[in-house]
Amino acid sequence: MDFTDRRTQLVIAGGALALIAGVLIGWAMTSGHRGERAPPPPASRGGLVIDSNAAPNEGHMDPTKPLRCFVAGQFVGELTLAQCAQHNGVATDALDVGVDPSGALAAAEQAGTVLTPLPPPAEPATPVAAPPTAPTAAAAPQAVSAPTGSCWRYSESQWRKLPTDLTLNACVQTLFAGRCERQGGATYGRWLQQTLRLVPGRVEISGDNRSFRTLVEQGGGCSVPPVG
Repeated sequence: MDFTDRRTQLVIAGGALALIAGVLIGWAMTSGHRGERAPPPPASRGGLVIDSNAAPNEGHMDPTKPLRCFVAGQFVGELTLAQCAQHNGVATDALDVGVDPSGALAAAEQAGTVLTPLPPPAEPATPVAAPPTAPTAAAAPQAVSAPTGSCWRYSESQWRKLPTDLTLNACVQTLFAGRCERQGGATYGRWLQQTLRLVPGRVEISGDNRSFRTLVEQGGGCSVPPVG
């Protein structure tokens, strides 16, 4: 009987010690994190972020934006590109889009003196390394060569770049020599950052694509004298 009572006492004592140990461990764990803030939810720390203010595509003109529309050289009002094409009796992509003499964006069936085509896309400048020159005993006079640059032809409502860079004179001769322009019409070209325009009897040039000045008068047979 004494043996049984002693074993019961040991079991009770062991249970009490286990209970005390559990309480102490729990207290230590809770007191170690006391004062800490709860971490933010995962969705606030990472995940999908949507920018609703997407930048518009500036590489294309808005077809719904009104333009100054010209029919047979006469201003007929501000219309959309499709409406202006309908008034001119052509497809939308057959219209020339450019600036009128006031500098406003406009559209017409053909680019003439009433409408100047927009310039072709700008090309990135590529620096050209000058070849090394050998020292000479005496400095000899060197001929100054005319600058060369990209030459563009405007036809069928689009710009086409000539395969090689040309001087201003070579570009003008290539584009306009032997070509006669009808009254009220105009043919356009581009050399570097300047717009070229052939009108009856002369070739004109503009640095701002709006105000033109005479570059050279045409000769007999619609020939073009050298320029530059």
